[in-house]
Amino acid sequence: MSGIDRLVDELKELKEGPIGDIVRQRMNEFELLGRGTEEDLFKELCFCILTANYSAERGIRIQKEIDLGFLSLPLDELARKLRELGHRYPEIRAKYIVEARKYLGKLKKVLESFDDEALLRDWLVKNVKGLGYKEASHFLRNIGFKNVAIIDFHIIDLLVKYGIIERPRSLTRKKYMEIEDILRKIAEISGLTLAELDLYLWYMETGKILK
Repeated sequence: MSGIDRLVDELKELKEGPIGDIVRQRMNEFELLGRGTEEDLFKELCFCILTANYSAERGIRIQKEIDLGFLSLPLDELARKLRELGHRYPEIRAKYIVEARKYLGKLKKVLESFDDEALLRDWLVKNVKGLGYKEASHFLRNIGFKNVAIIDFHIIDLLVKYGIIERPRSLTRKKYMEIEDILRKIAEISGLTLAELDLYLWYMETGKILK
C-alpha cells in the first residue's frame, strides 16, 4: 500500500468520527468570518501576518489580546504590545500590520474581484508585506476559501513520514505548488477540500484543531 493510500484510509476514518464533526464546525466558522466586517477580515489578516515563523497558538492568544488595536495602535505602541505578549519579531510584524492598514476598508472589494483563488493568493503575496504563500493561504482558508493549501513544517513532516515527498531544502514557489498539487490529489481521493484536508493533517501531526 502506498503512502497516499495509507494516509487516505486514515483521513476517511477521521472524517467519519468526532474529529470530522469538529472540522465541519470549524469550516462553518471560517465561512461566517468571511461574511464578517472589514474589521473582522483585517484582524484575521493580522493574525496570519503574526504566524509567519511563529506559533499559531500564540498568534491566536495575541490576536485576542490586541483585537481592535490592530486597526489603530501607533507603530511603536503596537510593537511594544507584541513584545510584551512574547512575539519573536515585534518590530517587523508591527511594521507589516501598520503598512497593511492601507487595505482596511478595501479587503472585501479585493476578495470579490478575483474568480480564481490562486490568483487572489498571488495578489496577496505581492501586495501585503509579511505574507508568503503559506500565510496568504492561511488567511484565505480562515475566511472561507477552500481551494488553496497551507503548507508548513507540520504538513511537510507528515508527508515525509508517509513517504509521499522528500523533505525540500527550501520551500520555493515552485516547490510549494508541487506539494499543493499532491495535497489536492489526496483531498480529491478523500472527498475533502484542501481547506478541510489541512485541518485533518494538522490534527494528525499535532493532535489539535486550531485555525
